[in-house]
Order: sequence, then C-alpha cells, then structure tokens
Amino acid sequence: MNTIKLRSMLEQFYLEDIGDGDLSSELLFPETVVGELTILAKVGGIFCGSKVIEEGMHVVDRQTVVNCFVEDGSPIEKGDVIATAKGSVQSLLKSERVILNLIQRMSAIATETRRVVEMIEGTGTKVCDTRKTMPGLRMLDKYAVRMGGGFNHRNGLFDAVMLKDNHLAFAGSLTQAVETVKVKLGHTVKIEVEIESVEQLQEAVAAKVDIIMFDNCTPDMIASWKGIVPDTIITEASGMITQDTIRAYAESGVDYISLGYLTHSVKALDMSAIVAINK
Repeated sequence: MNTIKLRSMLEQFYLEDIGDGDLSSELLFPETVVGELTILAKVGGIFCGSKVIEEGMHVVDRQTVVNCFVEDGSPIEKGDVIATAKGSVQSLLKSERVILNLIQRMSAIATETRRVVEMIEGTGTKVCDTRKTMPGLRMLDKYAVRMGGGFNHRNGLFDAVMLKDNHLAFAGSLTQAVETVKVKLGHTVKIEVEIESVEQLQEAVAAKVDIIMFDNCTPDMIASWKGIVPDTIITEASGMITQDTIRAYAESGVDYISLGYLTHSVKALDMSAIVAINK
C-alpha cells in the first residue's frame, strides 16, 4: 500500500469529519487528559487495515502510541483485541470514527474475498475484483481483496485496455477495434476484450488479444469454448456469477473470475473502539 497516498487520503477524511474542531471532546476534556483506546472485533472474519490504524492515529496526533496485534489477512474472532492506542483523549476521540469506518469496510471485503477463494479451492481459478469500488477508496478496497487472497483487475481506465460492446460498435468490429488500439498502444499494456458469442471468441483469438472475458456466459458455454483459446491468452469469466454457480464457473477451466460485489455490496465487519481515561 502506498503510505504517502494513504496519509493524504486520511487527511482529507479527517478534514471532512473534524472540520474546525471536535466540539464534544474539546469542550469536555482538557488537552492534558490522556487515555487508551482499544479496538475490538465484535464478529469473526479476516482483518484488514493495520496501516490505516497506525497512520490514522498519527495524522491526528504524532504523539499517539499505536500497537496493532493482528496482521492484515489474518483471521479474527469475536472479542479479539485488534489494536490499542495511547495518548491525548481528544486525539483518540477525533481519530476513532474515520479509522473504524475504513477498517470495518476493508475487513469485510477481505472476509468475503477469502470465503469465495475457499469456495473454488483446488480448481486453479483465481478470484479478482473490478472497478466497482467506492470512489476515493479504490486503493484500500483493492488492497483488502489481496489480503483476502484475491487478485486485482486493472486499477483504473489508465493501466489496461478493455474493449466492451460500445467500443466494438463504434469501431465496426472486434478486429478493427483491436487493430486500431494496437497501432497506438505501448507494448507494456495488455488488451482485454469482452465476448458473448463463439464468433466473437474466434475473432478475439485471431486478433491475438491478451485477455478474453466471457461476459454473461454460462459455465457450460465457457467449458465448450475454452478449447478454442490458446494458452497464450488469459481467460476471465464475469457476469451472472452467484455463490451457487461460482464453483461451476471455476471448474469450466477459466483462469480468473471477476466479482464486482466484493467491493460494491460490502457490509461492514462490526468492530468497536473503547476509550479508557487515565485518572
């Protein structure tokens, strides 16, 4: 994870939340009052977000002493102490909500990713994410997928070519779209195309693309078409994939399964932050 980028993100999040100051804490607690914040797991899952805790506390107050007891990607159980932070009570209370919001989301993504990875274990197929992330949180969402045992698809529109139906319609054909892009594209960037028919598949193979996505195809369709694709082309399945069908998709022989719901439909993994005040 890019720590410089993370700190910049956290600064913006805290500016949104704290504004000109924490009225509740600053009016009640003198600056000299110190205490300890403890972050606890309220349910089991896969933890993710140790850097968020450390950097988040330090963005608000560099003097806060932070200890994280769980590594990213590790399982947690209800009641586990995830981390502690010691310092000014004002600082601890200003820090907690932003940190909790982020690590609960990241841990939920990691937990669901791990569950899906285990569902297709032994097939050789890999699980990856999509661009269906929360705006502003893509780096954290995709990091959480990796901590859950998944892989990342392209990070944005800038690091890979992905030709979909709108692109193909404008170009006139899949072949023409690929040829036009190849003339202008740098040699280090991969080209992926979506296909929905065997005719498009044959065209994509002939065009020598890098990745073929079977879009909204059934496992049986993929299994029967997979033999057309040479080993030099990576295959991916996306769309219409549910928990009930994901094993069948993996057993079709596809290299990757991309799942948008890992990041767009996540439900926070419940945690709490408790502050004990030193008297």
